[in-house]
Amino acid sequence: RQVKKRMENISFLLLLCAALSHAFPAYTRKEKQEGMQLIQKYLENYYGFKKDGESFIWKSNNPMTKKIKEMQEFFGLEVTGKPDSGTLDLVQKRRCGFPDVAGFSTFAGEPKWAKQVLTYRLLNSTPDLHPADVNAAVKKAFSVWSSVTPLKFIMKDRGDADIMISFGAGGHNDLLPFDGPGGSDLGGDAHFDEDETWTKSTEGTNLFYVAAHEFGHSLGLFHSKDTNAPMYPVYRKFDPSVFPLHQDDIKGIQYLYGNSLESAEIKDPTESKEPALPNTCSPDLTFDAVTTFGGEIMFFKDKHFWRKHPAVREIDFHLVTSFWPWLPSGVDAAYEIPEKDETHLFKGNEFWVVRGDTILPGYTKKMYILGFSKDVAKIDAAFYDRNKGKIYCFIGDRQILEVKLPVDHPGVASQLQTYSLNRKLQFYIFIQNLIVQRASSE
Repeated sequence: RQVKKRMENISFLLLLCAALSHAFPAYTRKEKQEGMQLIQKYLENYYGFKKDGESFIWKSNNPMTKKIKEMQEFFGLEVTGKPDSGTLDLVQKRRCGFPDVAGFSTFAGEPKWAKQVLTYRLLNSTPDLHPADVNAAVKKAFSVWSSVTPLKFIMKDRGDADIMISFGAGGHNDLLPFDGPGGSDLGGDAHFDEDETWTKSTEGTNLFYVAAHEFGHSLGLFHSKDTNAPMYPVYRKFDPSVFPLHQDDIKGIQYLYGNSLESAEIKDPTESKEPALPNTCSPDLTFDAVTTFGGEIMFFKDKHFWRKHPAVREIDFHLVTSFWPWLPSGVDAAYEIPEKDETHLFKGNEFWVVRGDTILPGYTKKMYILGFSKDVAKIDAAFYDRNKGKIYCFIGDRQILEVKLPVDHPGVASQLQTYSLNRKLQFYIFIQNLIVQRASSE
């Protein structure tokens, strides 16, 4: 009876082996070779591996075996040093183009931006999404990092920016490589692969998720081996409505730039309370100054300002000191000279010329160098007429000063004319769809 039972068990095991062999067929020689080539390419791209010789020899001291173990350890796989199924699955997943390092890490030498206000520009867009959705995804991705650091990001429509962003097909064998560090600051230009299908959902490749990861590189972060961290190198689906930075990401970015100014600021209990925020729905709301700024429109009120970009639905609200710490509250007037990438800001009898968040050398200056009489204490409004190359400054409700800037020395007037407002000379400024226009001048 025992012999019979033993024979039955053997028969069952043989049947089971046959079934398993059909369910899990052995890799062919060709498949093994292709798998080895995939792993080798992966190690060359992301782990600095250089193959010596033409054949694969799996020994414990083989350089490729060591690199496989390094990769397996980084991703939390069983460390075998062999091209097993888990390793093959991993190397076929979409991922970022930067190499891998353990924990939060930075580029060699820990380069970082030396300023807190960075500009970015979208050179083009993707046909996969509406341009407004692309702008919103990029803006949201930057806000992931500005929410935990003192960094601020400004979108530009023209000229050079700190981070130039473009979409293009071909020339990229990996997902979204960046230029990497270069010079004294980071070379943060972002090239998004148009071979991807970009979406704002969990289908395809979510633009916001990938942009947040890649902008982390642009700010100086390398990869994390924490699978919950946005800086983890392998793309994974996530809930777009929930995107908390992982502690590993926060530690890394704050190591470079410090805590958010808002969260780190300690209030003096004896300090007077801040003035109430402007009621944007009030019919009595007025602005201290309005100007264009790198393709955006800025509305100043007391110590605050609003930013509105025509391609983005949302309106940003900030403290003036978050962009220009040296600028006093209550800007009286402002205008932009786009061809010079300059914005002029007036307060009392002084003015500043800025480019982005940077004050140009030699400022602050007194207004009288523009040709004003020294008894002019302030101007109430100003705008720049690009067609005529003239600046019109308003004093009270009865006088206009016309300033024409010379080509060789911007900021100092060569001509100044004064007008009194009457029925023959009228300027109208309308706010319609948040676009400032001069309706007529006679």
